[in-house]
Amino acid sequence: MTTPIALITGASRGLGKSTALNLAQQGSDLILTYRSGAAEAQEVVRQVEALGRRAVALQLDVADSAGFDAFVVAVKGALATTWQRDRFDHLVNNAGTGLEASFANTTEAQFDEMMNIHLKGPFFLTQKLLPLIADGGRIVNVSSGLARFSFPGKAAYASMKGGIEVLTRYLAKELGPRRIAVNVVAPGAIETDFSGGVVRDNAQVNAVVAAQTALGRAGLPDDIGGAISMLLQPGNRWITGQRIEASGGMFL
Repeated sequence: MTTPIALITGASRGLGKSTALNLAQQGSDLILTYRSGAAEAQEVVRQVEALGRRAVALQLDVADSAGFDAFVVAVKGALATTWQRDRFDHLVNNAGTGLEASFANTTEAQFDEMMNIHLKGPFFLTQKLLPLIADGGRIVNVSSGLARFSFPGKAAYASMKGGIEVLTRYLAKELGPRRIAVNVVAPGAIETDFSGGVVRDNAQVNAVVAAQTALGRAGLPDDIGGAISMLLQPGNRWITGQRIEASGGMFL
């Protein structure tokens, strides 16, 4: 059986790194992207290789769609050189940053940045990569629990995540003839460096999250990496167009 290859954006740290390592443990090879953390990305490559899998790290800024054509060329080169193949199997649109700004104070520049990173970027990157995704492959987009429940200061960020959830259903419908399953994973509050590491490093915030979560704690990166990896396993080929919230039961 051919080894699956997964392309994960934003895989040098956090949820992307966890997803990469989970997939490597499950037998996948990886193409990882990073925006500026080249050394961190190479460390993830080393960890994947220590698990007996192959990995390549490529630079990509998902907010800059003008660079997508060059990135596609780089992916083609990596596939040919490392795997002697012209297709990969799984795409995980994970890369992203946060924004803390009230609706009243959100600037147009901040709004545009969130749109470019979380909606326009995944939209056109996926479009550009479609010819390289194998028929019968999978796409997982990463949303947020904030598309279901609301916190002040997250209007722009969460609006884009709402958009990616709608896009997921359309992709599932339009890519169905190629047997490509498309789903979205919506994490709850996770202990990473996202938004300045507030959930991880602020004990008061962490306690509030735990109190509002059915399973009694804040999430960990491996909770999300495991959920994404699960959707890419062979037994889940019949799941498509679905929103999977991995929040431990926040605000049920």
